[in-house]
Amino acid sequence: MRPDYLKQGEIARLFPVLATTSKEGRTTSIVLSCLSRVDEFGDALLSSVGLKLGKRSIVECYTEIVFSSEKTVPNDRPDGLIIVRNGSREWRALVEAKVSNATLSAEQIEKYRVIAKEQNCDAIITISNEFASLPQNHPLPEVRKGRSKIPVFHWSWMFVLTNVDLLIATKQVADRDQALLLNELRRFLTHDSAGIKGFERMPACWGDLNKLISAGGKVPAKSDDATQVLDAWHQETKDLSLILTRMTETFVRERLARKHVSDPALRIKDELLTLRDMSRLQSILDIPDAAAPVEVTADIARRTIDVGMTLKAPEDKVSSKARLNWALRQLPKDCPDGLSIRCNWPGRSEPTQFACADLISDPGLIEDGKENLQVLSFHIFLSKRLGSRFTQQSNFIKDLEEVVPQFYRDIGQNLVAWRKSAPKIKPDRDDSDDVTVASLSNEAEGDA
Repeated sequence: MRPDYLKQGEIARLFPVLATTSKEGRTTSIVLSCLSRVDEFGDALLSSVGLKLGKRSIVECYTEIVFSSEKTVPNDRPDGLIIVRNGSREWRALVEAKVSNATLSAEQIEKYRVIAKEQNCDAIITISNEFASLPQNHPLPEVRKGRSKIPVFHWSWMFVLTNVDLLIATKQVADRDQALLLNELRRFLTHDSAGIKGFERMPACWGDLNKLISAGGKVPAKSDDATQVLDAWHQETKDLSLILTRMTETFVRERLARKHVSDPALRIKDELLTLRDMSRLQSILDIPDAAAPVEVTADIARRTIDVGMTLKAPEDKVSSKARLNWALRQLPKDCPDGLSIRCNWPGRSEPTQFACADLISDPGLIEDGKENLQVLSFHIFLSKRLGSRFTQQSNFIKDLEEVVPQFYRDIGQNLVAWRKSAPKIKPDRDDSDDVTVASLSNEAEGDA
């Protein structure tokens, strides 16, 4: 039954009766319907915006809503409403969705914030083919900077699809009928008619930024082009984490400093310094149970993509050569072109770098000029030189989404981190009688 505060609104339907041209309304209705009917799916999405569902929680979703007390402007009608009831408590979120190439409008979202405040709604959730590093870090800077206290969360359609795929792949949906329903949702979302796609291209200014850096120019401290590129990079690395999530069937997350989680503008500011000083875009991806995080670098000056992982050298081996052999045994015999190892040394000693093939042929190379030192860690990385493709908006993304999974599949997933062995019982203290007070006293007398 529709709540009293809604003058208009349809329960989100699995099979919405809409015009064939209403791709957006159809997709939104089907997803919201599944969100309210498949418990695990609703919990996965709503927990991402800080809402934990309990056994007694009731989720209702409506589309094409109009509130009873508002003066409706047709162009300012939210696409949906999510209601979560926990006993007498009620949480509400307006939903605004875009599909295909349609993009969100900051002006429209701010109008919804006004409606949300007037109608005592708790949040706004936007869904589109744009990406956000975290749901609370909206892809539109104007929305992030808005003064309204109504929070605006964002789900990319690929984030929604990835949650669906992961729940199915890991068999987390207990009810058989709900599992079947969720698989049908996956089938629908992956069809071209749903209008869902990943991040596909860098902004038009990507080529200009490349030309500037290639010519030896300096990125200005306040550069709109650089800010656009960083925003696009953040969308792409989020999409990349979702791609790896689907490939590994476990949630891959981008590692962010705590200060950047709460302040996306500070993240842009800090990464702009890296871009200016080093001409690089960087990201770190955490894959559960992997030997180390996956470090991704797009080096604009060199026009290369570097993907690697850093392993701590085994402390139970004395020589650097022995430590290196431990790492080399984890690599394929036929190393791919561009695979290298950067060796990190103690103190102020400079790192050294070698092609993996050279070290496999002669592991002793590692000790040249470092004879009295012990290597501390190995950064094993694949470097792919793209040339002119690096500067192209679409080809850069295509190559990045090929190289990163390739490194993890061929190298990263086979690496094992070194761990100190468990302490062993000493041969001369093999029995509990060997460590009694009397035994220790006799040992002390003997050592005197």
